[in-house]
Amino acid sequence: MDDLTSPSSLVMIAVAAVVAPIIAERLRRWRIPSVLFELLLGILIGPALLGWAEVTPFIDAIAQLGLYFLMFLAGYEIQFERVKGPPLKLASFGWLLSLLLGLGLALPLVLTGFALSDLLIGLAVTTTAIGTLLPMLRDRDLLDTPFGRYALAGGAAGEFGPILAITVLLSDDSPGKAVAYLAVFVTAAVLVALISVRSQPPAVVAALQKHLTTSTQLPVRIVVALLALMVYLAFELDLDVLLGAFTAGMLVRLAIPPSTVHVVEEKVEAIGFGFLIPIFFIVSGMEFDLASLGDPNTLARVPLFLGMFLVVRGLPVLLLYRKVLDGPARRALAILQATALPLVVVITTIGIDSGAMLTSNAAALVGAGMLSVLIFPMIGFKVLAGSAMAPSPNPKTGDEDATEVNDGL
Repeated sequence: MDDLTSPSSLVMIAVAAVVAPIIAERLRRWRIPSVLFELLLGILIGPALLGWAEVTPFIDAIAQLGLYFLMFLAGYEIQFERVKGPPLKLASFGWLLSLLLGLGLALPLVLTGFALSDLLIGLAVTTTAIGTLLPMLRDRDLLDTPFGRYALAGGAAGEFGPILAITVLLSDDSPGKAVAYLAVFVTAAVLVALISVRSQPPAVVAALQKHLTTSTQLPVRIVVALLALMVYLAFELDLDVLLGAFTAGMLVRLAIPPSTVHVVEEKVEAIGFGFLIPIFFIVSGMEFDLASLGDPNTLARVPLFLGMFLVVRGLPVLLLYRKVLDGPARRALAILQATALPLVVVITTIGIDSGAMLTSNAAALVGAGMLSVLIFPMIGFKVLAGSAMAPSPNPKTGDEDATEVNDGL
């Protein structure tokens, strides 16, 4: 197996992508998202354990496309009509408080030599895996409830805030120059949005609908072209390409005609969740530094970072949401917002590539993220059951209802 080629490695990755949701379905009672099993299976088949697959340049390129689609669909999931007003205001202010808390807790780690960058550690613990929580909220009929709107807004802030901070604070340019480039990018994005929303004559909409059922799949090609355009624009402006992918998702959400939104959404999600995104997470697992996690010193950092997730994302909720949520709902939201994994993987990858994060901390952060996905949703929804804002049990789901295997981000 020393001379693994891309096809053989790709076969193993494809098999892992199939097995992950099957395991998640078999263990549906515990509502564990398949992204966790994708990472674990990547570790299993990768060089750290069985050595059945390796990351070749070809596979790495596909994984990068998966990352772009991951961020694209994260941006697409932000539905401003659901979260505008108090939910979005509280979520934005809460994330800023989380950033201050994260940086404050990370600073002693840097001063004591425990970490290299308080910014990377601080940003990593401010993230929220809304794509992982979204199907769980949907299963429980919470999306259109007040609690669901606050949860969606908090998750959106926990994804957009870190991406924006990465763009401005981790840029090779000065912050002032990065902000100027960001302003140019935002202006271009607004222009694209205005053109897309206003340029929808009936003939164009009819043509798009027609090509949704032909081999051309024109609307899907337009979506992919817009994603490529925004990623390219971000790259040319020396911004983080993740911002370009994330913005493309928001633009598509605004621009798709209501008559075609569900069909286009299904097709784009099929490309992302069915193909590219699982490869990104499996490859991330293959590149995971399992040897570092096996070190007792590194292993001891996992509960530390898990606690930081909870404090940094949960404490602002307990402080800010007292007038809009009752006690159990507030505690449940605090726990759910501490669920983090996809952006933790992204930020630790940036840290390792730039030499600004210790491999032990990267491994411990990802390990803590895995635990947060496994533990916090179970606890959070149990706590929410004691709230007056919790919906009545759904006879279709009940206490042992099945979760969607397509768990998103």
